[in-house]
Amino acid sequence: MIEIEKLDIRFGATHAVRGVSFQVSLGETFGLVGESGSGKSTVLRAMAGLVQEWTGRIAVNGRPLARRRDRAFFRMVQMVFQDPYGSLHPRQTVDRILSEPLAVHGIGNADARILRALEEVALPRAARFRYPHQLSGGQRQRVAIARALIAAPSILLLDEPTSALDVSVQAEVLNLLSDLRAARGLTCILVSHNLAVVAHLCGRVAVMQGGRIVEELDEAALRAGRAAHPHTRDLIRLSHDLEGMTP
Repeated sequence: MIEIEKLDIRFGATHAVRGVSFQVSLGETFGLVGESGSGKSTVLRAMAGLVQEWTGRIAVNGRPLARRRDRAFFRMVQMVFQDPYGSLHPRQTVDRILSEPLAVHGIGNADARILRALEEVALPRAARFRYPHQLSGGQRQRVAIARALIAAPSILLLDEPTSALDVSVQAEVLNLLSDLRAARGLTCILVSHNLAVVAHLCGRVAVMQGGRIVEELDEAALRAGRAAHPHTRDLIRLSHDLEGMTP
């Protein structure tokens, strides 16, 4: 479903991503994990069309993507950002926030779709006409997830979707994402520095350091600590117990 081949990204003198390659199958959730500055979020933003200066190959469903994407791409591929407060317009109600993707893509029956979207992310109907500042952090991220899914994409890109939330709320949002992924058959890429989050949602994970993928391993190897690269072993040592932390 997703193919990244020899992706290379520079910002001036900074070589942010260096020859990154991986594939994600239909319905799979693939993780990119690494410390801050490793290039993982830059890969995701290039995939989403938010970074346009790159070389290499990005393909979705067998079709290579150009640097500028058309409207059909943005209906197929949606992104959930790290900071739900920063990603939601502070002067728009939840109703307006959820209505805009429907208007952009010419999708009708907005009223019913908005109510269904709120129900899917376990938000009360009363939240529909509230502003982001009137919601908790977890509720704001649920709105962001609802906005990403309301146009029925097939690919969801998740950029540290729980790192701005309290630990107790993180588990709720992760379980929600897991349920939505299964119900909709979504293909996902999850970026995180938290190995517990990655182990909960991802069947395979690539570890990044200095703009490169240094190791790829599956969930079982990650949980068992069977890492070959020193950086991966360091991340595992620095993390909490994966079994104990997984929601």
